[in-house]
Amino acid sequence: MTENDEIKGSVKTENPDIQTQATPDGDTDASTAEETVPQTSEEKIAKAESDAKDAYDRFLRASAELENYKKRSQKEMADFRKYANASLVKDLLGVVDNLERAIESSNESNTEGKLSEGLNLTLKELLKIFEKFHACPISALGEPFDPCFHQAMMQKESDDHPENIVLDELQKGYMIHDRLLRPAMVVVSKTPSDSGDDNNEKEK
Repeated sequence: MTENDEIKGSVKTENPDIQTQATPDGDTDASTAEETVPQTSEEKIAKAESDAKDAYDRFLRASAELENYKKRSQKEMADFRKYANASLVKDLLGVVDNLERAIESSNESNTEGKLSEGLNLTLKELLKIFEKFHACPISALGEPFDPCFHQAMMQKESDDHPENIVLDELQKGYMIHDRLLRPAMVVVSKTPSDSGDDNNEKEK
């Protein structure tokens, strides 16, 4: 046996780790090989199906959000068109108020009725414009008081009406479509105070 053969034998017996690493058929090399083995066709198909399902779910959510956005935009645009003239009509309400007061005054002082007739025609034209833009007065006289449409300016005792009935209208209220432009300023009935009956009860 030569010296080289003795050195090789000592390496094999004294350092088994080196021997294991050097062995091509050892366990370490087998586990490494298993990790690098490519996926099977079934696994690739399953992963592709999972990715496709996730992508389809994201697509559905994005489509639903887009549809909701379109609906909100359409509603906002419809509301804008519907109430775009609200500020113009509201500014004209003062003109209508003054015309109505002038008509009432002319009816009392103008015997010929010429002024009253002209004012009435002007008022009718304005009200036609209001009607064109779906603005209309609120019904108040004789109606139960409704804080959504009426603004109570004062209360008045009444024996002929139950409590909280509109007795007088100081200023007309107006709506545009289903939106309040301004409330009607009204006088509301209240139950009369029975002061005489109270005094009689006290004397008894």
